[in-house]
Amino acid sequence: MTQKTANPAPVVVIDLQTGLLDGVAEPAVHGAGGLVERAREIIGWARQDGRKVAFVRHDGPEGDTLTPGAPGWPVSPALGQRADEPTFSKSVGDAFSNPDFAAWVAGQGAGEVVLLGAQTDFCVAATVRGAIAAGLGVTVVSDAHSTVDGEQETAPDIIARHNAEFAAAGATLKTTGALTGK
Repeated sequence: MTQKTANPAPVVVIDLQTGLLDGVAEPAVHGAGGLVERAREIIGWARQDGRKVAFVRHDGPEGDTLTPGAPGWPVSPALGQRADEPTFSKSVGDAFSNPDFAAWVAGQGAGEVVLLGAQTDFCVAATVRGAIAAGLGVTVVSDAHSTVDGEQETAPDIIARHNAEFAAAGATLKTTGALTGK
């Protein structure tokens, strides 16, 4: 009798949209260029490893950089999203608020997810909490999420603080290199 192995955890790319990366309408997230490079490396690794990849796109309110149809709204073309890789919309921080996304994750049969994206202190943090609340294992790619400077804290400090909070909540933290073996 052969033992069935679980499917590999899908990779979820959170809100790496043009408006958060290009710096045109508002400041780009910290280290946007490096973040895109690491995201592309992880996406390539996932494809090669037989993992599914999904993209989450934030739908901002009217007048926002991320308003549906605005120039900043699309998933960044620099990520090389394939036609068979779904995009799920959300209008709040937690991607699991979209029942279609939650069903897609459940349909992967992995029991865990790999998360990266923007913004660390908003949508990434909310989605980490949502995944944990859904009973999923979570791996956060510790060097592949970012944000902008806050009023009292720099983006690198926000990222470091959230990485510690993610680990304390039960998430596994891995760097891009540790995840991809490169």
